[in-house]
Amino acid sequence: MNYSTKNLNANYYLSVDEIPSNVWSSLNTHKSVYFKKSFLKSIEENHQNLDFFYVVLLDNNGNPKCFGSIQIIDFFFETVKNDLESFAKKVKEFGQKLHLFPKKKPFKLLICGNTFVSGEHGVLIANGFDKKQSIKELAKAILKYVNSNNFYQIDAFLLKDFVNESLSITNELIDYNYHPFSVEPNMVLHLDKNWNTFDDYLQALKTKFRVKAKKALKLSKNLSVKDVTKDSISEQLSDMEHLYKKVAKNASFNLSDFNLNTYQEFMNQLDNNYIIKTYYLEDKMVGFMSGVVNNDSLDAHFVGIDYSLNRELGIYQRMLYDYIKIAINNNLKTLNFGRTASEIKSSVGAEPQDLTMYLRHKKSITNKIIKLFLMRVQPTPFRQNLPFKK
Repeated sequence: MNYSTKNLNANYYLSVDEIPSNVWSSLNTHKSVYFKKSFLKSIEENHQNLDFFYVVLLDNNGNPKCFGSIQIIDFFFETVKNDLESFAKKVKEFGQKLHLFPKKKPFKLLICGNTFVSGEHGVLIANGFDKKQSIKELAKAILKYVNSNNFYQIDAFLLKDFVNESLSITNELIDYNYHPFSVEPNMVLHLDKNWNTFDDYLQALKTKFRVKAKKALKLSKNLSVKDVTKDSISEQLSDMEHLYKKVAKNASFNLSDFNLNTYQEFMNQLDNNYIIKTYYLEDKMVGFMSGVVNNDSLDAHFVGIDYSLNRELGIYQRMLYDYIKIAINNNLKTLNFGRTASEIKSSVGAEPQDLTMYLRHKKSITNKIIKLFLMRVQPTPFRQNLPFKK
């Protein structure tokens, strides 16, 4: 579908398979795993409960200049738990009293970004184009498409996970009635170029944190760790799914559940760049971790943990150190641990990378009220550890 006016020229696609090959090559989508056709297709095909569409903005000559990855989800306030639970309940009750939120049906949320992974993975702007203008055109294009397709019945729009360096561009969205708000930060470890081995990393730690690391490694010494391959993953998926659900159930907030069958496609398409390890106590799987090598970064994805054994065996702590080992062994520059568990991640050297989202409700009056609520949304404070020697 094409929508073209004097100030906007956009194409819309319901599947990545519909997108012409020249779009992928013109936008250099191969430079990030999150914009590769194979990655997006794996997500799309394994999440039939979501609606997908993709926006491609064109310049005056018909050349692709901007790409937007869109997912539409059914959001339920009941899925918000722990620290945010009481706040979400108040928002829902207040909103329903004023008939702002539906009572008997889910809240339809359009997301520009990656529903399952934190980071700037929803908008790609080609080099040489005005980024501020492009983000404004993308906001217009999304709204035009939704308004011309009553099938979706969207309640709100969310553009997610922009780092501070991008805010001078993305704050243009405020002029289009989007409201910025801060969310839990990504926790990022910057690897020292002198760390050639994991022992080098340990030696860089202050005594207190080095002792803590060795204690965690000692606790987990009885765990056997297996590298999952594309040939072995199918026989382990059931146990992995069980452990993933334990973690998802414990999370404060999930936009949508990740279908672990996607892992099979990731491993088929991304070869050795997609990494999964499983952790066993004798014959019982007690944990798994996953991640992807994206250029010079290792991005941690989902984990699964048997919480009943976590304290005794130091499973999660062991995973954090294994992520570090992988990053060092692959000569990478950064390790992105993602959101949540910020304090324990800081104890291994990760630092917070602030993230901002932008939200707009379709109804103007509701949108003004939502702004008041979003002003109260703040990331959960945590104690930032400083584990490295000066």
